[in-house]
Amino acid sequence: MLNRIVLTGRLTKDTELRRTLNDTAVASFTLAVNDGFKDTEGNPTTTFIDVTVFDKQADNVAKYCRKGSLVGVDGRIHQRRFERKDGTKGSVIEVIASQVTFLEPKEKDESAASQGYVTDIQPPVEESKNLDAIDVTDDDLPF
Repeated sequence: MLNRIVLTGRLTKDTELRRTLNDTAVASFTLAVNDGFKDTEGNPTTTFIDVTVFDKQADNVAKYCRKGSLVGVDGRIHQRRFERKDGTKGSVIEVIASQVTFLEPKEKDESAASQGYVTDIQPPVEESKNLDAIDVTDDDLPF
């Protein structure tokens, strides 16, 4: 049997990070994934999928991903069953991620720019040289 899922999508909100009693990091987020279909009005349809990731990956996702971040998720589908306080039973289907890949570059540090610090130093542009004065003889050309 094979239980594997690969998704690419954007986070719908910032990651929720918590810790278990054994101090294991657990991060949860919802991924908006384009279905590749359009509704009757021609708008693309989207599925919202709950994702959970553990340990160091959870810390990294919480630290580097924000609402709107594009990520790739490799994991497995898991059904969690539970009983509510009123005695009714329920279940949730979610993705347990074994790997989360950040698919966009890290955002530039805007706080440094807002404080007047220069974050992108560009080398001075060299003036174009006059190429009209080059002497080229027929012997210099390869053809």
